[in-house]
Amino acid sequence: MRVIETVRELQSLADAERAAGRRIALVPTMGALHAGHVSLVDFARSRADRVWLSVFVNPTQFDEASDLARYPRTWASDLARCREARVDVVFAPSAAEMYPAGSQTWVEVAELTRGLCGASRPGHFRGVATVVSKLLAAAKPHVAVFGEKDFQQLAVIRRLARDLCFDVEIVGVPIVREADGLALSSRNANLDPEARRQAPCLARALEAAERAVAAGERRRTQLLELVANEIGKAPRAEIDYADLRDPDTLEAAGDPLAGPALLALAVRFRGRDGGSDVRLIDNRVLLPSPSSLRGSSTRRSGT
Repeated sequence: MRVIETVRELQSLADAERAAGRRIALVPTMGALHAGHVSLVDFARSRADRVWLSVFVNPTQFDEASDLARYPRTWASDLARCREARVDVVFAPSAAEMYPAGSQTWVEVAELTRGLCGASRPGHFRGVATVVSKLLAAAKPHVAVFGEKDFQQLAVIRRLARDLCFDVEIVGVPIVREADGLALSSRNANLDPEARRQAPCLARALEAAERAVAAGERRRTQLLELVANEIGKAPRAEIDYADLRDPDTLEAAGDPLAGPALLALAVRFRGRDGGSDVRLIDNRVLLPSPSSLRGSSTRRSGT
């Protein structure tokens, strides 16, 4: 396994691999690697000859300096995981390498970033879009692999790749969960024991909504009330947002639901004894059955 720290060296290697006819897959991460990241590496290997993983805690996507300072950094264990997962190259640039002195160029995706995480984290997606563009330019991959837990981020990256004509396939991989349903996240390490016990309320809320849709519920208000009630059972949890969106456009889903709908959640767990909050996200695409949608349409037209 090779560790590279400069853009120029990575670009040179990418040129050589491409000239040899080998496909490159890139897995961008901010480190603190867990089994979810390993699933991305495994998927990437099925799509390419070489798997490259980047480890870079991107300062421009943090809206709070304290959040950036608290983000877990586990370099030694990250390298060990990469070796075990048979990663070919780890790209680990410094902040100065990614943002040279005098940097003043930013990438912004307009409409897709207005709601959900974009509403409560101003500037976050500008930082994400900018650093991903830099990583794609540095690694020159044929395919880049991201987790579906950050559903809005994935939509933003797909849009920027199309709009900026990057010659790369952007692929999403399903969420990996703990046994109790909690989505794997590097931020889980910041949960104190009691907050960790309460954190699966996100998964339970998604499951409650999914069961309701399977039973025929299509009304937006009722579904979001179910979600709020489930999360409300966790005393330390505060909803940042809970919303139903079109999975493709991220615009508001129809009311009643007229097709697949993304149920997206962001929940803050209050810190204990004045400690910092931990914000977790999760999502699920709800899939009303075609037969029930036809039935509800028929009932509405007959009233």
